Amino acid sequence: MAINVTHVKPEFIDDRGYITRLVNDDGKKFVAVLYITSKAGTQRANHYHKKDAHYVYCLSGKFRYSEKNMKKSNSKVESVILKPGDLVLTKPMIAHAMEFMEDTVFLAITTEHRQQGKYEDDLVRIKITTDDKQ
Repeated sequence: MAINVTHVKPEFIDDRGYITRLVNDDGKKFVAVLYITSKAGTQRANHYHKKDAHYVYCLSGKFRYSEKNMKKSNSKVESVILKPGDLVLTKPMIAHAMEFMEDTVFLAITTEHRQQGKYEDDLVRIKITTDDKQ
């Protein structure tokens, strides 16, 4: 398993600014877009989703994104560093964690609802990183 990171670049630029297509995926129905801020030295995630898939798009900052395939018993944790403009898809049954190296802002674009009860029903907490700051 290799983490597939796409560095998204503007596809249209003129004197007003630019337009960047983050996601163009006919196979996914998106139901929530989350704007998330995280402080340097903290962590998020350390879980996997049974059904939810979500894109993570880094707006600013820098963080280590780690994954582990829960469908394979011998799967190892893999990590990449995400920077502004980087996009990664987290699929169902893929444990993931984020360790923030700088104050960071990112978007999570999800296929499942994020009301707390529904979110918790789809979530399985698992520690795949070593830092206790979550």
